Amino acid sequence: MKSVQETWAPQNRCFGCGPANEKGLRIRSFEEGEELVAEWTPQPHHEAFENVLNGGITGALLDCHSNWAATMYLMKKSGSDTPPCTVTADFHVFLKRPTPMGTPLKLRAHVVESTADDRAVVEASIEANGKVTAT
Repeated sequence: MKSVQETWAPQNRCFGCGPANEKGLRIRSFEEGEELVAEWTPQPHHEAFENVLNGGITGALLDCHSNWAATMYLMKKSGSDTPPCTVTADFHVFLKRPTPMGTPLKLRAHVVESTADDRAVVEASIEANGKVTAT
């Protein structure tokens, strides 16, 4: 099954979500009802210190996944056949607890507000072993 990134932007080279960036994170997001979900497993070179994911990588995961959640929402809202180009206007990461290495991470994102045709506010989280580690 193709991810939203592979479907709508197969040549994208974004570090976080670009399918064409061989050295990027290459997250693969899928629609599940009103949510966008992804599973991603950190590799040793993503580590900040022993068994803890780097905070910058955490931020990149949340940023890219949230951006795609907004894009898919806005595409459907407008009735368009193609997703609009979106960028992150405001971004806050809350690190709730260390995100462990060596375990699959679950990314979740959904739009919580959209008052204009081209704006969406997204809430996102990263879970590891059933616990939220970052939002």
